[in-house]
Amino acid sequence: MSAYRDAGLGLLGDPMRRAIFETLARRPSSVGELAEQLPISRPAVSQHLKVLKYGGLVVSHADGTRRIYRLNPQGVAALRSWLDGVWEHALAGFHKFAEQAVTDDTADHPTEEQP
Repeated sequence: MSAYRDAGLGLLGDPMRRAIFETLARRPSSVGELAEQLPISRPAVSQHLKVLKYGGLVVSHADGTRRIYRLNPQGVAALRSWLDGVWEHALAGFHKFAEQAVTDDTADHPTEEQP
């Protein structure tokens, strides 16, 4: 999802936004339910949800007079895919570093040949 990639990790950079994201990962909730669990006001929760929704990580639907928010599976999949790509590059870099360290160590300390 390009909206997530464009925003980078800034979407989850705020501790309250991360707390909302984690709460929604456990169960869909309304603004009021989220505000009851967090040390911030309903308007603050709404602002954080607006950012998460704009970034593609959260969706909502009407339930009577309330809106129920939940994680957007496509947005979370895009986030996971991006993180998997970063992790793959990190592992490849570590592997290359480890191989070079072994090569360097072998060059610095050649084994003595036995007769």
